[in-house]
Amino acid sequence: MPEILAPAGGMEQLVAAVRCGADAVYLGAGGFNARRNAENFGDGALAGAVSYAHIRGVKVHVAVNTLVTDSELGQLEDAVRETAASGADAVIIQDLAVNARFRDMCPDLPRHASTQMTVHNPDGAKLAADLGFSRVVLARELTLDEIERITALCGIETEVFIHGALCMCMSGQCYLSSMLGGRSGNRGWCAQPCRLDFRNAERGHALSLKDMSHLKYLKSLSDAGVSSFKIEGRMKRPEYVAAAVTAARAALRGEAYDEESLRAVFSRSGFTDGYITGRRDASMFGYREKEDVTAARAVLGSLAGLYRNERQSVPVDMELAATPLSTTLQVRYENVSTTVQIPPGEPSRTLQTTPETARKCLSKTGGTPYFVKNFTASIDQNLTIPVSALNSLRREALDNISNIRGTATLRKIHEKPAKIGNYTPPESPELWGRFEKTSQIFRELDRIILPLSETVKNPWVVEKYGDKLTVELPSLFFDTSEAEIVEKIRDLGIKDVLCENLYAVETARKMGLTARGGAGLNVLNSLALSELRALGLVSATVSFELSVNKIADLGDTIPRGIIAYGRLPLMRFRACPVRGRDGCGKCTGVSYLRDRMGVEFPVVCSGRKFGTLLNSVPLHIAEKRLPPLDFLTLWFTLETPEEVKNTVFQYKNHLRSDGERTGGLYFRTIK
Repeated sequence: MPEILAPAGGMEQLVAAVRCGADAVYLGAGGFNARRNAENFGDGALAGAVSYAHIRGVKVHVAVNTLVTDSELGQLEDAVRETAASGADAVIIQDLAVNARFRDMCPDLPRHASTQMTVHNPDGAKLAADLGFSRVVLARELTLDEIERITALCGIETEVFIHGALCMCMSGQCYLSSMLGGRSGNRGWCAQPCRLDFRNAERGHALSLKDMSHLKYLKSLSDAGVSSFKIEGRMKRPEYVAAAVTAARAALRGEAYDEESLRAVFSRSGFTDGYITGRRDASMFGYREKEDVTAARAVLGSLAGLYRNERQSVPVDMELAATPLSTTLQVRYENVSTTVQIPPGEPSRTLQTTPETARKCLSKTGGTPYFVKNFTASIDQNLTIPVSALNSLRREALDNISNIRGTATLRKIHEKPAKIGNYTPPESPELWGRFEKTSQIFRELDRIILPLSETVKNPWVVEKYGDKLTVELPSLFFDTSEAEIVEKIRDLGIKDVLCENLYAVETARKMGLTARGGAGLNVLNSLALSELRALGLVSATVSFELSVNKIADLGDTIPRGIIAYGRLPLMRFRACPVRGRDGCGKCTGVSYLRDRMGVEFPVVCSGRKFGTLLNSVPLHIAEKRLPPLDFLTLWFTLETPEEVKNTVFQYKNHLRSDGERTGGLYFRTIK
C-alpha cells in the first residue's frame, strides 16, 4: 500500500498530519530547504519532531533540497550531521553536491531525488538510481501512462504529488523570481511573481495554474506501482494539512471524501487534473480570488476538529502475569517490548481481580497514540490488584515504549572531507554560439550549438561543422519512448551533445556520446562540477544565478563557462500559457506575455512539446570584466542574422551594447 506523505511546515502542521493519518511527513530544518519561509524545525527542533512522529509510527523525510554555494559547504556538512543525528528516515535532495556529501558522510541514510531535479522520463530516473537515490519524486507534469512507464523502468521507488499547488514552471527550472526580485526559487526563497497578472491579449494571470487534485486517481497510481503519494503544502496552515490527509486516506480506501471542504480550505478557483489526464488546456489556469479566501474561513473550525485529539493508531500487545510473588506487565509493539513490575497483589476472597477486569483497566489508553490489540492475563486466584497499581503499570509501560520508539536511530557519520581539485584556467575563453535556427549561424565561433530538432531538419550541419558542432538535446523530453531521440542521434552521426537535464546525461552515457553540461543542470558549486566530471561530462555551464565573484572561486578541473549573452530562459513549462480554447490554432511558435508594467516576455514553443518563457531583454556583458573561464556562450533565440553578427562583434571586441539589456544576476546578490 503506498504511503501518504504530508507536508509539515511547523509543529502544528506536523501534529495535524500525524493525527489525521499520514504515514510519513516531509519537513525542513533550519536552512537548505525549498520552503525557507515556512516555520520549519531549526534550532535543534528537528530531533524532537522526528521523535514525536516515530512514537506514532510515522516516518520523517527531511528536505535539504536547495542549491548550495561553495561558502555554504561547511554549513551543509553540519546539516548532514544534524539530519543523521535526528533519526530521520530519508533526506530529499536537489543539488548533486548535497547528494555527494550525504552519500560520503552518512551512506546508510536513504536519499530521495527531489522534484527540483526535474526528473520526468525513464532516463532521468535511471540516472537518479545510479547516483544512489532510493526514490525519485517525479515531476508534477506527467500523465498517468508516463508515471507508470517510468516506475516500471527506473528500478527505484517513485513518489508523485497528488494534491496541492502547481507551479507554472517545471520544478528546478524556474528563474523568474531570482531575475525579477533577487529571490531564487532554487534556493528556497521564491517570491511567486508568476501569480501576478501576466497577460496574453485579454487573458489574465497566464502564469498561474489551479491547484492539482488527483485523489480520484489513487487506485490507478497504486496499480502503476507508485510508492508514495505526496501532498504539497509546507507553507499551508494545519487545517489544510488535516483536510488533505483525511481526504487522501479516504480516497485510498476507495471511499468518498469531502471535496468541498478541501476546495474551500485552499484552492485557486478550484482544482485541475489536466496533467495526469493529459488534457492540458485553458481550463487548467486559475488564481486565488476573494471568494476562495472567504470560503476558507467557513471551514477552518470544523477542520481543526480533525486533529484536536490524539489519534490512537499504534497497536500494542499486553500480557499481564500476577502471582503472590510478583505482578508484571509486558507490552510489545513490533520489535519493541518492555516489562514493568509492581509489588505482588494482595490476597482477597471477595474483591478478586479477573482477567476481564484487568483488561478493561489496562485498555484505557486515551490521550496516548496506543491502543490494545491483543491482551492476555494470568492472575492467580484470590488476588486483588488495585486499580491505581494497574494504571501505574500501563503508564510506565507505555512511557517506556514511547521512549524506545522516540530514541533516534544511530547512523554513523564518516568525517570524510570533500576532495575538490584546483582549476587551471586557459589564457582566454573560447566564444561559443547557441542558435535557435540554422539561418542564424555565425561560423567564426569556436563551437556551434544547435537544438536537436533543428539539426534533424538540416542534417547537413553535422558534416559541415564537424567537431565544432554540439547538438542540444531537448531540455524536456516527455515522449513515451526515448528510442525516437536515440534513433535520430544515431542516424545523423551526432557525437557531441549539450545536456540541460539529467536524463540527457544518461542518454549520452549509454550512447557513448561526448556530453557537455548546460545551465539547466543548475551548477552553483565546485563539488557539483566534480560530480558532473565523474559522470563523464567534458564541460559544464555554470548557473546564471551565480555571481561572478562566486564563479571565480569555483574549483575542480572540469572546463567551465557561462551564458554571457541572450534572453535567458526564465521558465520551462508543459501547459502553454498562450494556448487558446481552440488549441494552438495559427500560433507561429513565438508569442508574448505582458506583466503589469506592460513589459513583454517572449514565449517560445518547442515543437508543441513544451514552452520556454524568455527574459524581456537580453543579457549583455561584453564589456564587463569576467572571471577566468574556458568558454562564453552567446545564447541566440529570436535574433536576426544581422543582430547575431553585431553581437558576436561586440563580444570579440568587448564593446558595450547601446540597446536594452541586463547584466543578469552575475553582478547582483540574490537570496
